[in-house]
Amino acid sequence: MHKTSLLELLAEVQRGNVSPESASERLASLPFENIGHTRIDHHRSLRTGLPEVIYAAGKTPRQVAEIFARMVENGAAVLATRANADHAAAVLQVAPAAKYDDLARTISLPSSEPAATNEAGTPCIAVLCAGTSDLPVAEEAANTAEIFGSRVLRLYDVGVAGVHRLLAVRDQLTEADAVIVCAGMEGALPSVVGGLVGVPVLAVPTSVGYGASFAGAAALLGMLNSCSPNVVVVNIDNGFGAAYTATLIARAAHRNR
Repeated sequence: MHKTSLLELLAEVQRGNVSPESASERLASLPFENIGHTRIDHHRSLRTGLPEVIYAAGKTPRQVAEIFARMVENGAAVLATRANADHAAAVLQVAPAAKYDDLARTISLPSSEPAATNEAGTPCIAVLCAGTSDLPVAEEAANTAEIFGSRVLRLYDVGVAGVHRLLAVRDQLTEADAVIVCAGMEGALPSVVGGLVGVPVLAVPTSVGYGASFAGAAALLGMLNSCSPNVVVVNIDNGFGAAYTATLIARAAHRNR
């Protein structure tokens, strides 16, 4: 439930179109709903503006499907990350309209409630990756940003080994309210991007590279030592975390226009 839908419900009660008892039933699952194996935080959208997200890894297909179904009934945009084909098959049984992306390992379904409008337009997030091997993390970030209502610019395979590829999309970067950069190996790309844009850059180290990359640790340390002051770093392969934060940044930028 979003703030807008809560206010609409209260207004319906005030007008007499919805009984207090009916409204009470609809609000009974706030702030959370206990379904045995999980306590679903339906209240999170009201507190933070973004709903709870299902981390599917480590959960059974049945558990993921049950959580997904209850969140769909609540009207929120639903996203499950790190989902496999078994998770997706179970979810599609209860939510046939959901979309499974096997590359990004996400299962998503947009909100059934109308999106809030803003005179400044739709927040825009650019998602870049250094190479095609970084695509799973980049697509997790892109899917997350889209399900939360942002316009996403996908600018892929623009690593520093051929910096002319990055410079070719420089004009597109000016559209973004926030930029997500996914890179493995030595993790240099976010520093270069940070020097080209005037918005926050969310750097995502990926576990791509040969032995001395230490499964993303080298990229992580390189990004943490970036000389571009607008670069901040999330954990290795955490495209979701980067997109969640980028969404909040992009929304704030639009509110301030």
